[in-house]
Amino acid sequence: MTISPMQLTSMLWAMGQWRVGLLALLLAVFVPLTPARAQALQLNRYCQISQADATRKETLRRAVFEQGNEQARSQYEALVAEHARALANCRNATWPRDQAVWLRLYSCDLQPGILEAVLDRIANLGYDQVYLEAFYSGTVLLPAADNPTRWPSVVKAAGYENRDLLAEAIAKGKPRGLETYAWVFTLNFGYSYTLNADRQQTLATNGQGQSSYTFATSGKSSNSQEVFVDPYSLQAQQDFQVMLQEVAERRPQGILFDYVRYPRGTGTYSVASEVADLWIYGDASRNSLLQRASNYQGQELIRRYISRGYLIDQDLEDVGRLFPNETEPLWQSRQPSNSSGASATALRPVLENELWRLAVAHAVQGVVNFLDDAGQLAQQEGLRTGAVFFPGGNRAVGNGFDSRLQYWDRFPTWMTWHPMAYGVCGHTGCILDEIRQVMAVAGPQGGQFVKPAIAGTWGASIRDRPPLEAQMEAIRQSMPEINSVSHFAYSWQDVEFDNARKFCEL
Repeated sequence: MTISPMQLTSMLWAMGQWRVGLLALLLAVFVPLTPARAQALQLNRYCQISQADATRKETLRRAVFEQGNEQARSQYEALVAEHARALANCRNATWPRDQAVWLRLYSCDLQPGILEAVLDRIANLGYDQVYLEAFYSGTVLLPAADNPTRWPSVVKAAGYENRDLLAEAIAKGKPRGLETYAWVFTLNFGYSYTLNADRQQTLATNGQGQSSYTFATSGKSSNSQEVFVDPYSLQAQQDFQVMLQEVAERRPQGILFDYVRYPRGTGTYSVASEVADLWIYGDASRNSLLQRASNYQGQELIRRYISRGYLIDQDLEDVGRLFPNETEPLWQSRQPSNSSGASATALRPVLENELWRLAVAHAVQGVVNFLDDAGQLAQQEGLRTGAVFFPGGNRAVGNGFDSRLQYWDRFPTWMTWHPMAYGVCGHTGCILDEIRQVMAVAGPQGGQFVKPAIAGTWGASIRDRPPLEAQMEAIRQSMPEINSVSHFAYSWQDVEFDNARKFCEL
C-alpha cells in the first residue's frame, strides 16, 4: 500500500495523540508560549517530555508546515529551543549522561515538516544523540546530484536530486539539542556493489571459490543482502574512503563503523574450522598473506597450505630441495626452531597448526587494519569515531572460530566501542553478561569509551527482551561507570509512524 504525503501528515497527527484529553489540545492551540510557560517545562526521570507538551509542540508544527502560520512558527521554534535547554540540563544531571537512538530515514522524510516531526519525537523521548544510517544495504544517504560514490542514493525520486537528507537531518537536530553521528556499514558493501562489473575482484572470497555474494545467495549466510569485500583490496578501500569523505563533509558529530567483520554463516557455516572457511582467497588477501613469509621456503609452504587446506610430508621435502640455502620455512611470528634434523612426518602437524593460526590472524588483521584506516581518515576530518560489534563475534568454537572473526578486543581504544548487547533470555542477565565481557577487556578506563547498544522499547517487553527502563536500571546498578547508552532502534519505538514514512512515496 502506498501512502500519499497528505495521508502521512494526517497519520502523523493521529498517532500517539489519542491519550491526550481535550483540555490539553485546547491549551496547546490557544495558550500562547510565554516565558513563564517555557520555564514550567518539566521532564521525567528519563528526560522525557510530558505528553501535553509533546502535543503542544506537534500542534504548532502542524500549524507551521500545513497552514503556514508565521505566529505559530515563532512559538514552535521557541518551544523547540526551550525543550533543547531542558533536555541538556536533564541529561547533565541524569544517568546516563548521553542517551542515543539508532535511526533510519526515508525518502518521504523530505516532505515539509516530516523530518522535524521525527526529530521532535526523538527529543521527546529523552535522547540527546542520534546514530543516523548514512551508508547501509548498498545505498548512501547523499543527494543523487552530488553522489560520486559507487552506490546509489537512498532518495531516488525525480525532483529531489539536490536534497541532502543527511545534511538536513544534522542541521535540524542541532536546535533540538541533538548530536548526530553518521552510522555506516563498513565491510558489508551491499548487493548493489556487485552490479559494478569492474568490482567483482574486490569481494571477499573463501577457499571453496565462493565470493561473499555467491555465499549469501546460496543460503549459507544469515542475510542474503549482505555482501562483504576483501579488507585487503586497495580498490575496496578507495571506494569506501570516497564515501566516507562525502559523509564527513556533511559534518556529523562523528562516524560509527558497523559490520566490521566477515559474513555470519548459518548452521555449520557459522564456524570457521579449516582454512578454506576463511575469507582470505581474494587476490589482494592471498597476496598479502604470501608476503607474510620471511623466506622462500615459508612462502611456498603457505601457498601449498592454503591451496590444498593441509600439508603432506612431500611439501616439506620439496621446499627444502627448491630452496637449499634456507634451513627451514619462516613467516611472521615464527621463530627458527633449530629442528633441521627432525623428520617431515614429525614437523608437518606442527607447521600445519602454525599455518592455521597465521591464516586466522591474517584474516583478523585485515578487518582491524580496514577499521583503523577508516577511523584515522574520519579523525583527520575532526570527527569522533566509534566501532560497533557483537561481544560474541570473537568466540572460539571447538577447534575453530566464530565465522565473523570480529576480534573487537583488537579494535583501537581511541575509538568508542559500541557492543551490541542484544542477548535474549527473558531478563537482563544475559545482556549484562555481554557488557561485562567487553568491560573486562576495556579495563579501568572502559567507562570512558564503552557505550553499550541495547534493544527494546520503553514501557513494554518485546521479543522476550525486558523494557528499556529495566535494562537501563540493570546497567546503572551493575556498571555505573558507563555513562552513555544507545537504543536500537527508533523504528521499534514508533512502529506505525515508521511504517507510514517507509511506505510513503514522494
